[in-house]
Amino acid sequence: MKNNRSYMLKAIYFSLSLGLCCNPILGQKANISLTGKTYQKIDSLDVYHKIDSIITNGIKHEAFPGAQVLVALNDTIIFHEAFGYHTYDSIQHVALDDLYDLASVTKITGPLPAIMKLVGEGKLDLDVPFSTYWKPWKRRKDKKDITLREILAHQAGLQPYIVFLNKTLKKNGRFKNRFLRKSRSNRFEKQAFDSIYVKTRFNRKMYRMINRSKVSEDKTYRYSGLTFLLFPKIITDLTGVPYEQYIIENFYEPIGAKTLGFLPSTKNYPNHIVPTEMDTIYRHTLTKGWVHDENASLLGGISGNAGLFGTAEDLAKIMQMYLQYGSYNGKQILPEEVVKEFTTVQFPENDNRRGLGFDKSLLGNDTLALNDAYPAPEVSPESFGHSGFTGTFVWADPENQLVYIFLSNRVYPNREHRQLYELNIRSAIQQVFYKALEPQL
Repeated sequence: MKNNRSYMLKAIYFSLSLGLCCNPILGQKANISLTGKTYQKIDSLDVYHKIDSIITNGIKHEAFPGAQVLVALNDTIIFHEAFGYHTYDSIQHVALDDLYDLASVTKITGPLPAIMKLVGEGKLDLDVPFSTYWKPWKRRKDKKDITLREILAHQAGLQPYIVFLNKTLKKNGRFKNRFLRKSRSNRFEKQAFDSIYVKTRFNRKMYRMINRSKVSEDKTYRYSGLTFLLFPKIITDLTGVPYEQYIIENFYEPIGAKTLGFLPSTKNYPNHIVPTEMDTIYRHTLTKGWVHDENASLLGGISGNAGLFGTAEDLAKIMQMYLQYGSYNGKQILPEEVVKEFTTVQFPENDNRRGLGFDKSLLGNDTLALNDAYPAPEVSPESFGHSGFTGTFVWADPENQLVYIFLSNRVYPNREHRQLYELNIRSAIQQVFYKALEPQL
């Protein structure tokens, strides 16, 4: 299922604002010289047909109604195509400039660059207790000594998730009036959705519940997003600048990522926004233009765990900045050594593949078959990225100079649709490009 544009391969070529010449790599068969490697001639039509086949199969099995794929090689976008529709009614085609709910990709594109900058400035220390910055944890025996390094590497034993929405709904599903209202007032200033307003101080209740949450005594790899709900306040407190303003001014504006941000429904973007879930519990309608994640929603849509929206091109820009270890368009936006530290596996002795905030490939990934690997087996050990619950995925590979962006709304019409994972679609697409660019012997 494809949109109504011509689908002869037509990769989009342009520099990522790095002042480099565009090289139409996929438009023809060409030898590519990159970091001392010479790559095979690329059969562009073959690449396109393989991607089209994988995504068409995904749409057929309702992994998602539509998706788009962007790949950048050596600072240049060599492939950017959209497939399918926003929903299964086949009305709104997916477009290259559509805005997506990035879900947990927010973690590495929202609070993480701010944390890296603050580490570089000496305002945050990875190896002192996190309670140094989040004072309530000083009074928590099981949390007072946990470090920021352990937290960012998901090695702290923190609870994975708390469903704060349960505190706002009655047993019959109606709103608890003390937490949610249908109209704005002085005490209910945070808008979570059309005609849903959250108590302004509800964030304090969330913080208290996080502070009281249990910590596992077994310090092994355990993914947790809880502290990403706290990071925006810490960033604001340390910088004196509101969290969203800080990341826009320090990261998105310098790289020209104009669509990255929160609450797109409140902004006058000409871009279409891809819907997520047909919500039957909380919003009781199609979620579109407002964050899908309920915890981020209860924070008014601005959070560190989720809430960012953006286009594939703007995501490619920030991942390119990471790939170049903090450098973009000749400017060092983040300290090189800090980015290298954050993108390095922290606790391999504990069978923990994670960097600091960033996801990494499985340990021993290159020895695995595609169905067992994460992501594609061909990615280098230096590569890193993150996935998002809504069906998003970003990955950067410094050794091979590749950026890979996959965007979909796999949670439409509901989050029970897991075929994206079961069919291993994101890794399979990623592998197509590695195979097409295999170095000649």
